[in-house]
Amino acid sequence: MKDFDEIFGQKPWIIAGPCSAETEEQTIDTARQLAKNGIKVFRAGIWKPRTRPGNFEGVGAVGLEWMREVKKETGMLISTEVANVKHVWDAIKAGIDILWIGARTTANPFAMQEIADSLRGCNIPVFVKNPVNPDVELWLGAIERLEAAGLTQIGLIHRGFSSYEKILYRNAPIWQVPIEIRRRRPDLPLICDPSHIAGKREYLFEISQKALDLNVDGLMIESHRNPDEAWSDAKQQLTPNDLMKMVDQLVVRKVNPDGISMESLNELRYKIDQIDAELLDTLQKRMGISQKIGEYKKANNMTVLQPSRWDAILNKYVEKGAEKNLDKELITKIFTAIHQASINIQVDVINGKNNETK
Repeated sequence: MKDFDEIFGQKPWIIAGPCSAETEEQTIDTARQLAKNGIKVFRAGIWKPRTRPGNFEGVGAVGLEWMREVKKETGMLISTEVANVKHVWDAIKAGIDILWIGARTTANPFAMQEIADSLRGCNIPVFVKNPVNPDVELWLGAIERLEAAGLTQIGLIHRGFSSYEKILYRNAPIWQVPIEIRRRRPDLPLICDPSHIAGKREYLFEISQKALDLNVDGLMIESHRNPDEAWSDAKQQLTPNDLMKMVDQLVVRKVNPDGISMESLNELRYKIDQIDAELLDTLQKRMGISQKIGEYKKANNMTVLQPSRWDAILNKYVEKGAEKNLDKELITKIFTAIHQASINIQVDVINGKNNETK
């Protein structure tokens, strides 16, 4: 099998197709339109894991025959999601070129191990979506199971994370998670699935552009010949023509532009490094004071947490941050993390645990 660059060609890679293969006509017609627009890899869900029963859960293995027809007629490579061993066997038997593993499956080590074992000796390209929860170790574990089974063509898909809170998008992007996994596994290609992050087509462009700005290798976008009549995830799909209009508007930035001096950028990075070093020194001093506070509270038999003071501190710094044009969420996260670390130190002191913070 060709490597990813040979499969997809020029970056950013684009994988497109309907959320679900619904009928033979819908599947092939959508594929024809995408092929005319230069898409090389067609995606369609055959088995659809739905949160609650009673919703459309895919047409099953019969849809694989429609996918084979897509490949025969258009020359596109075909890809689908697998969630168990039977899916893997049926997909490979049908000639599926690329598999991807969904977020719910990635979160289940037992399911991942079974899939990895079923793929042993079959070096088909496999993309792994992030687990539903923002757990980098769980994502890495899924990848490592596939690697242990001998697979070498493994890619990553960032599709966002489930959130209990009401948010703008369907799934929270939590961009720092794909940034972290790319830091730890820079050898693996990373693509973004803006459809499942967005949940609505009006957000697809901004999420796709953000992903490209973060230097992902490509996008997996849902496209249906008539999105409003789609049997699943209708609101997040685009027609093939609208998809290409959006792709044409995306700005692809360069990591190191030719002929551009990096001197000014390097100077700014040096300043950032200096400030970061100062932040570390300041945090060390703050944690040292937290230890002394812990010793005082232990000597006077005081509780560690005093909610009213913490609430007043947080509100004060959120307000001060706003005066300095600093984002409320940023300030809240930073000071919450610092406060929690301080509490941990004080708890250790009160309980007689050794703490080496100076």
